[in-house]
Amino acid sequence: MNKNSEVRYKKFVFKTATKWIEDRKGKLLSSGKPTLQISTPPEFSGPSGYWSPEELFLCSINSCIMTTFLYFAEKFSLSFQSYESEVEGEVSFEEGRYLFSSIIVRPIIKVKSQKEEEKAKIAIEKSEKYCLISCSVKTKITVIPKIQKADR
Repeated sequence: MNKNSEVRYKKFVFKTATKWIEDRKGKLLSSGKPTLQISTPPEFSGPSGYWSPEELFLCSINSCIMTTFLYFAEKFSLSFQSYESEVEGEVSFEEGRYLFSSIIVRPIIKVKSQKEEEKAKIAIEKSEKYCLISCSVKTKITVIPKIQKADR
């Protein structure tokens, strides 16, 4: 059995913790990592200047799409110049509760050649299909990539 198939069928456990500080503020904790200050977002009467669960949810999707892309880029020997991405999530009131009704991820990938453009296109398509976080969410997530030739 090769190393990749061992990882493919293994179960993983990830742990984090939260701790209330005061008012609508708290912190996120995870062993060996920096603490993040969190709060209810201003849209729901929280203070500004803190990460909100809504933003962290979107960051999880965006960063998972990117890290999945990095996996496929390595697998396809894709040489790319840069990867940047924005994510936008719309929250609406449906069936008596707020939920994310749509999420759009917009990566911009810069490559050197047409051959690399094709590889990047396949890698981002596979990233959209196999991203662990977005596959675990029932909200429709749309990835709209822009693949460009890098300036020399």
